[in-house]
Amino acid sequence: MNKATINGIQQVGIGVKDANQAWAWYRKAFKMDVPIFQDSAEAKLMTRYTSGKVESRHAILALNMQGGGGFEIWQYTSKVPEASKEELTWFDLGILAVKIRCRDIHKTYEHLKAVGATMLGEPAKNPVGDWHFYVKDPYGNTFELIENGSWFSKNKDLTGGVAGVVVGVTSVDEALPVYQEHLQQREMRCDETAVWEDFKQVGGKDAKFRRVILQGSSDFTGAFGKLFCQTQVELIETTNQPRNRAFENRNWGDLGFIHVCFDVNGMTAIKEKLANEGIELTVDSENEFDMGKAAGRFSYLEDPDGTLIEMVETFKVPIMEKLGWYLNLSDRKKQSNLPNFVVKLLSLNRVKA
Repeated sequence: MNKATINGIQQVGIGVKDANQAWAWYRKAFKMDVPIFQDSAEAKLMTRYTSGKVESRHAILALNMQGGGGFEIWQYTSKVPEASKEELTWFDLGILAVKIRCRDIHKTYEHLKAVGATMLGEPAKNPVGDWHFYVKDPYGNTFELIENGSWFSKNKDLTGGVAGVVVGVTSVDEALPVYQEHLQQREMRCDETAVWEDFKQVGGKDAKFRRVILQGSSDFTGAFGKLFCQTQVELIETTNQPRNRAFENRNWGDLGFIHVCFDVNGMTAIKEKLANEGIELTVDSENEFDMGKAAGRFSYLEDPDGTLIEMVETFKVPIMEKLGWYLNLSDRKKQSNLPNFVVKLLSLNRVKA
Protein backbone atom coordinates (compact mmCIF):
# COMPACT_ATOMS: atom_id res chain seq x y z
CA MET A 1 0.00 0.00 0.00
CA ASN A 2 1.30 3.45 -0.85
CA LYS A 3 1.97 5.78 2.04
CA ALA A 4 -0.92 8.17 2.72
CA THR A 5 0.09 11.80 2.20
CA ILE A 6 -1.64 15.17 1.97
CA ASN A 7 0.23 17.03 -0.79
CA GLY A 8 -1.25 20.52 -0.60
CA ILE A 9 -4.32 22.42 -1.74
CA GLN A 10 -5.05 21.34 -5.31
CA GLN A 11 -7.91 23.77 -5.94
CA VAL A 12 -10.85 25.69 -4.55
CA GLY A 13 -14.25 25.18 -6.17
CA ILE A 14 -16.05 28.37 -7.19
CA GLY A 15 -19.69 28.25 -8.26
CA VAL A 16 -20.47 30.88 -10.92
CA LYS A 17 -23.21 31.72 -13.43
CA ASP A 18 -20.91 31.76 -16.47
CA ALA A 19 -17.71 29.71 -16.21
CA ASN A 20 -16.05 31.08 -19.33
CA GLN A 21 -16.70 34.69 -18.33
CA ALA A 22 -15.42 34.10 -14.80
CA TRP A 23 -12.31 32.30 -16.05
CA ALA A 24 -11.49 35.25 -18.33
CA TRP A 25 -11.58 37.56 -15.28
CA TYR A 26 -9.51 35.17 -13.15
CA ARG A 27 -6.89 34.96 -15.91
CA LYS A 28 -6.66 38.74 -15.96
CA ALA A 29 -6.69 39.22 -12.18
CA PHE A 30 -4.81 36.18 -10.85
CA LYS A 31 -3.14 34.64 -13.94
CA MET A 32 -5.10 31.40 -13.57
CA ASP A 33 -4.28 30.74 -17.20
CA VAL A 34 -3.25 27.07 -17.51
CA PRO A 35 -6.28 24.78 -17.95
CA ILE A 36 -5.94 21.20 -16.70
CA PHE A 37 -9.39 20.27 -17.96
CA GLN A 38 -12.55 21.84 -19.36
CA ASP A 39 -15.35 19.34 -19.07
CA SER A 40 -19.15 19.09 -19.26
CA ALA A 41 -20.89 16.16 -17.57
CA GLU A 42 -23.45 15.05 -15.01
CA ALA A 43 -22.44 15.14 -11.33
CA LYS A 44 -23.87 11.68 -10.66
CA LEU A 45 -22.02 11.03 -7.41
CA MET A 46 -22.94 14.34 -5.76
CA THR A 47 -26.70 13.85 -5.29
CA ARG A 48 -26.22 13.96 -1.50
CA TYR A 49 -25.42 17.65 -2.02
CA THR A 50 -27.71 18.40 -4.99
CA SER A 51 -31.11 17.73 -3.35
CA GLY A 52 -31.14 14.10 -4.52
CA LYS A 53 -31.12 15.06 -8.20
CA VAL A 54 -28.38 14.44 -10.77
CA GLU A 55 -27.38 17.86 -12.08
CA SER A 56 -25.30 18.74 -15.13
CA ARG A 57 -22.39 21.13 -14.98
CA HIS A 58 -19.49 22.63 -16.90
CA ALA A 59 -16.18 22.85 -15.03
CA ILE A 60 -12.78 24.38 -15.74
CA LEU A 61 -9.74 23.57 -13.60
CA ALA A 62 -7.10 26.26 -14.09
CA LEU A 63 -3.71 26.83 -12.46
CA ASN A 64 -1.13 29.59 -12.07
CA MET A 65 2.24 28.01 -12.87
CA GLN A 66 4.17 30.19 -10.43
CA GLY A 67 2.76 27.91 -7.76
CA GLY A 68 -0.22 27.33 -5.50
CA GLY A 69 -3.57 25.66 -5.88
CA GLY A 70 -5.95 26.32 -8.75
CA PHE A 71 -9.57 27.26 -9.27
CA GLU A 72 -12.23 24.72 -10.25
CA ILE A 73 -14.66 27.13 -11.89
CA TRP A 74 -18.02 25.39 -11.74
CA GLN A 75 -21.25 26.26 -13.59
CA TYR A 76 -24.59 24.47 -13.50
CA THR A 77 -25.97 23.77 -16.97
CA SER A 78 -29.15 22.01 -15.81
CA LYS A 79 -30.43 24.78 -13.55
CA VAL A 80 -29.87 28.38 -12.58
CA PRO A 81 -27.39 28.54 -9.68
CA GLU A 82 -28.70 30.16 -6.52
CA ALA A 83 -27.12 32.97 -4.56
CA SER A 84 -27.27 33.07 -0.78
CA LYS A 85 -30.37 34.88 0.45
CA GLU A 86 -28.17 36.75 2.91
CA GLU A 87 -24.89 38.37 1.84
CA LEU A 88 -22.02 36.34 3.27
CA THR A 89 -20.37 38.08 6.21
CA TRP A 90 -17.21 37.56 8.26
CA PHE A 91 -19.43 36.21 11.07
CA ASP A 92 -20.71 33.27 8.99
CA LEU A 93 -19.66 29.62 8.72
CA GLY A 94 -17.89 28.08 5.74
CA ILE A 95 -15.21 29.22 3.30
CA LEU A 96 -15.25 33.00 3.69
CA ALA A 97 -12.19 33.90 1.60
CA VAL A 98 -9.51 32.34 -0.57
CA LYS A 99 -5.88 33.34 0.03
CA ILE A 100 -3.87 34.19 -3.10
CA ARG A 101 -0.06 34.41 -2.85
CA CYS A 102 1.78 37.47 -4.14
CA ARG A 103 5.31 38.91 -3.93
CA ASP A 104 4.87 42.68 -3.91
CA ILE A 105 1.76 43.64 -1.96
CA HIS A 106 1.64 47.25 -3.17
CA LYS A 107 2.08 46.46 -6.88
CA THR A 108 -0.51 43.70 -6.53
CA TYR A 109 -2.91 46.17 -4.92
CA GLU A 110 -2.56 48.57 -7.86
CA HIS A 111 -2.94 45.71 -10.36
CA LEU A 112 -6.20 44.47 -8.86
CA LYS A 113 -7.56 47.99 -8.64
CA ALA A 114 -6.76 48.42 -12.35
CA VAL A 115 -8.58 45.21 -13.40
CA GLY A 116 -11.78 46.17 -11.60
CA ALA A 117 -11.68 44.27 -8.32
CA THR A 118 -13.61 45.81 -5.45
CA MET A 119 -10.94 46.93 -2.99
CA LEU A 120 -12.03 46.32 0.61
CA GLY A 121 -9.08 48.02 2.29
CA GLU A 122 -5.43 48.92 1.92
CA PRO A 123 -2.44 46.67 2.60
CA ALA A 124 -1.88 45.93 6.29
CA LYS A 125 -0.03 43.33 8.37
CA ASN A 126 -1.75 40.27 9.82
CA PRO A 127 -0.91 38.91 13.32
CA VAL A 128 2.19 37.04 12.10
CA GLY A 129 3.58 40.05 10.22
CA ASP A 130 2.57 39.14 6.66
CA TRP A 131 1.34 41.97 4.41
CA HIS A 132 -2.16 41.35 3.04
CA PHE A 133 -5.39 42.96 1.88
CA TYR A 134 -8.87 41.84 0.82
CA VAL A 135 -10.81 42.28 -2.43
CA LYS A 136 -14.06 41.08 -3.96
CA ASP A 137 -14.30 39.73 -7.49
CA PRO A 138 -17.17 40.83 -9.81
CA TYR A 139 -19.24 37.89 -8.50
CA GLY A 140 -19.13 38.83 -4.82
CA ASN A 141 -16.42 36.38 -3.67
CA THR A 142 -13.76 37.58 -1.21
CA PHE A 143 -10.06 37.01 -1.85
CA GLU A 144 -7.16 37.74 0.47
CA LEU A 145 -3.92 38.72 -1.28
CA ILE A 146 -0.99 37.82 0.95
CA GLU A 147 2.76 38.19 0.57
CA ASN A 148 4.24 34.72 0.56
CA GLY A 149 7.68 33.16 0.30
CA SER A 150 6.68 29.74 -1.09
CA TRP A 151 6.83 29.53 -4.92
CA PHE A 152 7.32 26.90 -7.61
CA SER A 153 8.72 29.18 -10.33
CA LYS A 154 9.12 32.88 -11.04
CA ASN A 155 8.03 35.10 -13.89
CA LYS A 156 6.85 38.71 -14.15
CA ASP A 157 3.31 38.02 -12.93
CA LEU A 158 2.38 39.60 -9.60
CA THR A 159 0.33 36.72 -8.20
CA GLY A 160 0.59 32.99 -7.81
CA GLY A 161 -2.19 30.53 -7.11
CA VAL A 162 -4.16 29.60 -4.01
CA ALA A 163 -2.18 29.77 -0.76
CA GLY A 164 -5.06 28.76 1.49
CA VAL A 165 -8.53 29.53 2.77
CA VAL A 166 -10.25 31.41 5.60
CA VAL A 167 -12.92 29.24 7.22
CA GLY A 168 -15.57 30.41 9.66
CA VAL A 169 -16.15 27.79 12.37
CA THR A 170 -18.43 27.51 15.40
CA SER A 171 -15.60 26.12 17.52
CA VAL A 172 -11.90 26.23 16.66
CA ASP A 173 -11.25 23.44 19.16
CA GLU A 174 -13.72 21.13 17.41
CA ALA A 175 -12.42 22.01 13.94
CA LEU A 176 -8.72 21.66 14.71
CA PRO A 177 -8.54 17.84 14.51
CA VAL A 178 -9.85 17.93 10.94
CA TYR A 179 -7.59 20.68 9.62
CA GLN A 180 -4.51 20.29 11.80
CA GLU A 181 -4.29 16.50 12.07
CA HIS A 182 -6.18 14.93 9.16
CA LEU A 183 -5.32 17.59 6.58
CA GLN A 184 -1.83 18.06 8.05
CA GLN A 185 -1.88 21.84 8.49
CA ARG A 186 0.11 21.22 11.64
CA GLU A 187 2.15 24.36 12.32
CA MET A 188 0.16 26.83 14.42
CA ARG A 189 1.42 30.31 13.54
CA CYS A 190 -1.22 32.18 15.52
CA ASP A 191 -3.89 31.45 18.13
CA GLU A 192 -5.19 34.70 19.60
CA THR A 193 -8.52 36.30 20.41
CA ALA A 194 -8.84 40.04 19.80
CA VAL A 195 -10.59 42.82 17.91
CA TRP A 196 -8.52 42.79 14.70
CA GLU A 197 -7.87 46.02 12.83
CA ASP A 198 -7.37 44.22 9.49
CA PHE A 199 -10.72 42.41 9.85
CA LYS A 200 -12.50 45.76 9.62
CA GLN A 201 -11.82 45.54 5.85
CA VAL A 202 -14.20 42.59 5.67
CA GLY A 203 -16.88 43.82 8.07
CA GLY A 204 -15.42 42.46 11.30
CA LYS A 205 -16.34 45.78 12.95
CA ASP A 206 -15.50 45.83 16.67
CA ALA A 207 -16.23 42.16 17.30
CA LYS A 208 -13.74 39.80 18.91
CA PHE A 209 -12.54 36.84 16.87
CA ARG A 210 -10.43 33.87 17.85
CA ARG A 211 -8.04 33.61 14.97
CA VAL A 212 -5.96 30.48 14.34
CA ILE A 213 -3.53 30.42 11.41
CA LEU A 214 -2.35 26.92 10.49
CA GLN A 215 0.38 26.12 7.99
CA GLY A 216 1.33 22.96 6.13
CA SER A 217 4.79 21.47 5.81
CA SER A 218 7.45 22.89 3.50
CA ASP A 219 8.56 19.31 2.73
CA PHE A 220 6.47 18.67 -0.37
CA THR A 221 5.09 15.23 -1.21
CA GLY A 222 3.23 13.85 -4.22
CA ALA A 223 3.76 14.37 -7.93
CA PHE A 224 2.72 18.04 -7.86
CA GLY A 225 3.62 18.93 -4.26
CA LYS A 226 6.23 21.50 -5.29
CA LEU A 227 3.71 23.18 -7.60
CA PHE A 228 1.07 23.46 -4.86
CA CYS A 229 3.63 25.07 -2.48
CA GLN A 230 3.16 25.61 1.25
CA THR A 231 -0.46 25.96 2.33
CA GLN A 232 -2.34 27.84 5.03
CA VAL A 233 -5.75 27.48 6.67
CA GLU A 234 -7.10 30.27 8.85
CA LEU A 235 -9.93 29.37 11.23
CA ILE A 236 -12.02 32.16 12.75
CA GLU A 237 -14.48 31.87 15.62
CA THR A 238 -16.70 34.54 17.18
CA THR A 239 -19.60 34.68 19.60
CA ASN A 240 -21.41 37.27 17.49
CA GLN A 241 -24.77 36.07 16.20
CA PRO A 242 -26.30 35.08 13.90
CA ARG A 243 -23.75 32.79 12.25
CA ASN A 244 -25.28 31.54 9.02
CA ARG A 245 -23.85 28.66 7.00
CA ALA A 246 -22.59 29.78 3.61
CA PHE A 247 -24.61 27.09 1.79
CA GLU A 248 -27.64 26.93 4.08
CA ASN A 249 -30.62 25.68 2.02
CA ARG A 250 -28.53 25.70 -1.16
CA ASN A 251 -26.71 23.06 -3.17
CA TRP A 252 -23.05 22.30 -3.75
CA GLY A 253 -22.28 24.07 -7.01
CA ASP A 254 -24.45 27.10 -6.30
CA LEU A 255 -22.78 30.51 -6.22
CA GLY A 256 -19.72 30.97 -4.01
CA PHE A 257 -16.84 28.91 -2.66
CA ILE A 258 -18.20 25.37 -2.80
CA HIS A 259 -15.24 23.39 -1.43
CA VAL A 260 -11.52 23.34 -0.73
CA CYS A 261 -9.73 20.40 -2.37
CA PHE A 262 -6.55 18.72 -1.12
CA ASP A 263 -4.30 16.63 -3.37
CA VAL A 264 -3.61 13.26 -1.72
CA ASN A 265 -2.02 9.87 -2.19
CA GLY A 266 -3.21 6.65 -0.56
CA MET A 267 -6.93 7.44 -0.44
CA THR A 268 -7.81 3.98 0.88
CA ALA A 269 -5.45 4.38 3.83
CA ILE A 270 -6.78 7.90 4.49
CA LYS A 271 -10.36 6.59 4.43
CA GLU A 272 -9.49 3.85 6.93
CA LYS A 273 -7.74 6.27 9.28
CA LEU A 274 -10.67 8.68 9.20
CA ALA A 275 -13.13 5.84 9.85
CA ASN A 276 -11.11 4.71 12.87
CA GLU A 277 -11.55 8.21 14.30
CA GLY A 278 -15.26 8.39 13.57
CA ILE A 279 -15.12 10.56 10.43
CA GLU A 280 -16.90 9.25 7.34
CA LEU A 281 -16.34 10.10 3.72
CA THR A 282 -19.69 11.41 2.55
CA VAL A 283 -18.81 10.82 -1.13
CA ASP A 284 -16.23 8.42 -2.57
CA SER A 285 -15.81 7.70 -6.27
CA GLU A 286 -13.84 4.61 -5.14
CA ASN A 287 -12.72 3.17 -8.46
CA GLU A 288 -12.07 6.12 -10.70
CA PHE A 289 -13.58 9.29 -12.10
CA ASP A 290 -12.79 10.33 -15.64
CA MET A 291 -13.19 13.94 -16.71
CA GLY A 292 -12.07 13.30 -20.27
CA LYS A 293 -8.69 14.94 -19.93
CA ALA A 294 -7.99 14.01 -16.31
CA ALA A 295 -8.69 10.96 -14.17
CA GLY A 296 -8.40 9.96 -10.54
CA ARG A 297 -10.33 9.17 -7.37
CA PHE A 298 -12.16 11.82 -5.37
CA SER A 299 -13.91 11.89 -2.03
CA TYR A 300 -15.55 14.40 0.30
CA LEU A 301 -15.74 14.90 4.03
CA GLU A 302 -17.24 17.67 6.14
CA ASP A 303 -15.76 19.74 8.92
CA PRO A 304 -17.90 20.02 12.11
CA ASP A 305 -19.91 22.88 10.54
CA GLY A 306 -20.56 21.05 7.29
CA THR A 307 -17.96 22.90 5.19
CA LEU A 308 -17.08 20.62 2.29
CA ILE A 309 -13.52 19.34 1.92
CA GLU A 310 -12.64 17.41 -1.21
CA MET A 311 -9.66 15.07 -1.58
CA VAL A 312 -8.36 13.97 -4.99
CA GLU A 313 -5.86 11.24 -5.84
CA THR A 314 -4.77 11.94 -9.42
CA PHE A 315 -4.09 9.13 -11.89
CA LYS A 316 -3.86 10.91 -15.24
CA VAL A 317 -3.17 14.51 -16.32
CA PRO A 318 -3.12 15.91 -19.89
CA ILE A 319 0.11 17.48 -21.13
CA MET A 320 -0.93 18.05 -24.76
CA GLU A 321 -4.36 16.58 -25.46
CA LYS A 322 -4.26 17.35 -29.20
CA LEU A 323 -1.26 15.04 -29.51
CA GLY A 324 -2.71 12.43 -27.17
CA TRP A 325 0.06 13.20 -24.68
CA TYR A 326 -0.93 12.39 -21.08
CA LEU A 327 0.99 11.97 -17.86
CA ASN A 328 0.12 8.62 -16.25
CA LEU A 329 0.76 8.72 -12.50
CA SER A 330 -0.55 5.25 -11.64
CA ASP A 331 2.73 3.38 -11.83
CA ARG A 332 5.15 5.77 -10.14
CA LYS A 333 6.30 6.20 -6.54
CA LYS A 334 3.47 8.29 -5.19
CA GLN A 335 5.38 10.19 -2.49
CA SER A 336 8.07 11.65 -4.75
CA ASN A 337 7.85 14.95 -6.66
CA LEU A 338 7.87 14.99 -10.43
CA PRO A 339 10.91 16.72 -11.95
CA ASN A 340 10.28 20.46 -12.34
CA PHE A 341 10.66 20.34 -16.13
CA VAL A 342 7.86 17.76 -16.37
CA VAL A 343 5.49 19.87 -14.25
CA LYS A 344 6.32 22.94 -16.34
CA LEU A 345 5.10 21.11 -19.45
CA LEU A 346 1.57 21.85 -18.24
CA SER A 347 2.16 25.47 -19.27
CA LEU A 348 2.05 24.38 -22.95
CA ASN A 349 -1.74 24.73 -22.62
CA ARG A 350 -1.61 28.33 -21.35
CA VAL A 351 -4.49 30.58 -22.46
CA LYS A 352 -3.83 34.31 -22.77
CA ALA A 353 -5.80 36.74 -20.62
